[in-house]
Amino acid sequence: MKNELVGHNGYVYKVISDWGQLDPEKVPVKDCHEMVMSRSGLLYMLGNHTDNNVIVYNKDGSLNSTWGTTYPGAHGLSIHDENGTEYLYITDTERSEVIKTTLDGRELMVLGYPAEIEDYGSAADYKPTETAIASNGDIYVTDGYGLQFVIQYNAKGEYIRHWGGRGEGPAHFDCVHGIAIDNRSLTGPSLLVTSRNQNVLKRFTMEGAYLGEIPLPGSFICRPVIHGKNVYGAVFRSETNTNPGSGYLLILDENNRVVSSPGATEPVYTGDALAPQRQATKTFIHPHDVCVDENGDLYIPQWNSGGLYPVKLERTL
Repeated sequence: MKNELVGHNGYVYKVISDWGQLDPEKVPVKDCHEMVMSRSGLLYMLGNHTDNNVIVYNKDGSLNSTWGTTYPGAHGLSIHDENGTEYLYITDTERSEVIKTTLDGRELMVLGYPAEIEDYGSAADYKPTETAIASNGDIYVTDGYGLQFVIQYNAKGEYIRHWGGRGEGPAHFDCVHGIAIDNRSLTGPSLLVTSRNQNVLKRFTMEGAYLGEIPLPGSFICRPVIHGKNVYGAVFRSETNTNPGSGYLLILDENNRVVSSPGATEPVYTGDALAPQRQATKTFIHPHDVCVDENGDLYIPQWNSGGLYPVKLERTL
């Protein structure tokens, strides 16, 4: 519903559903997977329509430019500043590759499947879903639709280590879908990693040692997005992984407690235990990512949602 209000506890937003609407005959989309913002304020949306894998929006929702026709499995998008120049990192689940590009799409580096790891017999075993780039240039890749490892490379793309894999243990994953560098602690950075089908975010050292987890019962979160003191996440489905059209957003505070759930039931804690959450309004279908701008407004691309363009949530509180 246009201009509806969603959210809780000081994180309330007006939904601007037509913000990114474009002409589907000229700029078609299929799955709108992820979105990042450059220093200049341009918004880069990654999708898997090979007429235009990357749609570049102006802040007002108008089209700036498009590029990319060779990423049929375009899925994950990260942006990283390297000595004053910004670069994009694309994960492609069909190409089984991670691709580093300039902001206008020139490819600079392609990382294929990690043949250094004996578990991988071929590229068919590798379906990378996300990257996170450390301050020293190290590249962390989540193989969310493959063998469920987190794989660390240096800035040159040379293999360093891997950990995780599919399993029930605390340091294992079930759909290691997303990853982020968490610099909010004074003790130094750590990795915040999605285990989507377990409804948790897991924390690791930068070398892969397990530190703990943040339970998010009922929420199948795609990737953590850290902005200021908060963690944002798109929940593509809720209650069960087979509940279509049941998505919403989560916003966690500096203590990693959910403070607002736009489109979902209000977060309720008993002590440190969060009650299971579920969709409360039909604001979203399958949100896949959250992009946060300098005003705290949110931009939401959605997977498997009938060719919908991204939605804007304008913060009112």
